[in-house]
Amino acid sequence: MPQINVSLKEGASADQLESAKKQVTDQGGKIEHEFKLVKGFTASFPADKVHSLSSNEHINVEADGEVKTQ
Repeated sequence: MPQINVSLKEGASADQLESAKKQVTDQGGKIEHEFKLVKGFTASFPADKVHSLSSNEHINVEADGEVKTQ
């Protein structure tokens, strides 16, 4: 399963983050890491279900990947 990063949009509540985590696990995903500085998490999530999670208006969903600096 690919990994995705999920973070709350500005103004979203902590309850909405908990709802997103429940949606991930209910749809066969697994929370891999919870962020400390940003309200969010990384999860392994079925690729064919990402569209259902990304339709949540309170969160941002993006593919997890390596970040490099120049």
